[in-house]
Amino acid sequence: MEQVRVAIVGLNIGKPMARGFVKSPCGHVAALCDLLEPRMRDFAAEIPGPVKCYTDYLELCRDPDIDAIFIGTPNQWHVPIAMEAVRNRKHVLVIKPLADSLTAAEELVTAAEASGVVNMMALVNRWNPATRVFQQMVADGEFGDVYYARARSIRRSGIPSWSPGFIQQGGGAFRDVGVHVLDAAWWMMGMPRQVSVTGVSGAKFGPRGQGYWEYKPQPELGPQFTADDYGGGFIRFENGAGLQIESFWASHQAEDRQIELFGTEAGAKLYPPTLYRTRHGAPADSTIEFPKGADSWERLATHFCDCILDGIACDSPLRHGLIVQDMLEALLRSGENGREVTIDGRMQ
Repeated sequence: MEQVRVAIVGLNIGKPMARGFVKSPCGHVAALCDLLEPRMRDFAAEIPGPVKCYTDYLELCRDPDIDAIFIGTPNQWHVPIAMEAVRNRKHVLVIKPLADSLTAAEELVTAAEASGVVNMMALVNRWNPATRVFQQMVADGEFGDVYYARARSIRRSGIPSWSPGFIQQGGGAFRDVGVHVLDAAWWMMGMPRQVSVTGVSGAKFGPRGQGYWEYKPQPELGPQFTADDYGGGFIRFENGAGLQIESFWASHQAEDRQIELFGTEAGAKLYPPTLYRTRHGAPADSTIEFPKGADSWERLATHFCDCILDGIACDSPLRHGLIVQDMLEALLRSGENGREVTIDGRMQ
């Protein structure tokens, strides 16, 4: 079977993505790229067959033995690395969010679409079986009119400290974890066109050296903290629907991660997958169980390879990442400026 030779850049989130390609019948991990050579070489032992190791992404992107590149670095490096990959005619798969700013995201999408390479977002939540089933049910009309949704990702103490990019300008909670539930909710709703966003955001824990992963105080990181550690708000869509969104890296609340859909004929929540309906005047609710199979990373990897090898339509092109970036940046601007932000929808 023909396989796509993939390079993995960034070995934090890159590890589960690489394992997905290893499991996929049409993917082959041919190279790794990371600034920490010991970490890279230790992980290379997990990969079957010979694996090239790079510390310079420019050199990696020029390698003729690489077909595609996954970019799993801190946000600020997504666009520089992806642009170099596109210039070298490599297919690109980018972890969320697309970029550290809307301007950079637009630049990349324009270049990637003009180049003709397969360009895809690694939005792993879209490959959750429940997310896909509910998205298809909405598309088939089984929910009726989906007029409202709630999406939240709340951590008790979970500010990442292993890379300064996460807590500096262009990082932050909403770009890191809020984007996951924002994208999944919007996708399940049928990707309606957004028209306005009202939000609040800020940093209440990180600048004080609190709220970091596993409750470990990090006072030395406080002065470096220039991003948000919480954000929440409301997105209004052209079809009249609304989405309430919340994202907290740290809080005095219980850990919570949930997406809820409200439709005229049915409703649902994602964790655990539950469908709410009324039959013959009485509640008819059901919890859905899915058979074990390929995990979300493997399904994502296989789809990316199929897009390259067979030319099938991509389920999550970079343009979808750009639209989501538009919404999340609008929420952060609204929080900073204290007023509603209008979105013209031109990117959709």
